[in-house]
Amino acid sequence: MQVQGLLLLLALILLAATAEAGKNKKEKAKKDGSECEDWRWGPCVPNSKDCGLGYREGTCKDESKKLKCKIPCNWKKKFGADCKYKFESWGGCSAQTGVKTRSGILKKALYNAQCEEIVYVTKPCSSKIKPKSKGQSPPLLS
Repeated sequence: MQVQGLLLLLALILLAATAEAGKNKKEKAKKDGSECEDWRWGPCVPNSKDCGLGYREGTCKDESKKLKCKIPCNWKKKFGADCKYKFESWGGCSAQTGVKTRSGILKKALYNAQCEEIVYVTKPCSSKIKPKSKGQSPPLLS
């Protein structure tokens, strides 16, 4: 019976310790962060040129913050790095214009970015014909 009592006491001590640790983490988050909940974030501004590492500024009431951010150098600058889209497959090549098109539907707008719901992208048609994969052999003639 004493062993069970000892195990119960040990379990209670562990439970109290983990609950106290959880409180400390929450208190630290409040000290580091802000009580303000209505942050307005600006666009990511690269440190040099038009892509790479940079920062974005945010304001809430009388407070302001700067966060590190990154704009990929191969990103479609037309949409901005804070607008994430789900794109369809590329359409067929238009003989008149020599380009193919696809559309994207807004999936997520980060940092309260103003994003278009649907965007359209074009790219030149490839003049190359894709070679057959190495695993395939031409049909045999009989």
